[in-house]
Amino acid sequence: MLKEFKSFIMTGNVIEFAVAVIMAGAMGLVINGFVGDIIMPIVGQFSGGVDFANLKIVLTEASGVEGEAGYVSENAIRWGAWVNTIVNLLVVGLVMFFIVKAYNKTKTPPAPAAPKGPTQEELLAEIRDLLKKQ
Repeated sequence: MLKEFKSFIMTGNVIEFAVAVIMAGAMGLVINGFVGDIIMPIVGQFSGGVDFANLKIVLTEASGVEGEAGYVSENAIRWGAWVNTIVNLLVVGLVMFFIVKAYNKTKTPPAPAAPKGPTQEELLAEIRDLLKKQ
């Protein structure tokens, strides 16, 4: 069983998948940083200096002192963070589009199919027609 597992884990597909997952995690961090630290401040500047990450609709205000008995934390709809997530999705989609487009350019086009010859029935019909003429 251990030998089978080693054989399975060392196949190319599993290794490639593992590398892809690790790269996707790293790419996610880079894109989150790009959106949060570069794109959203620019968007906020054009929308009047608004920080989208902190925009929310407070349903229940926080009350009491944190860490003490009777403390109630704030309950809010954080729609600004959701806007950041949507921008993240769009940036990820755009990056993936460019990666796939570049990958497709590196692939060689498939060789054109060889021209098809006549089928067996067509050859037999041709032979029959030639025999009839004689």
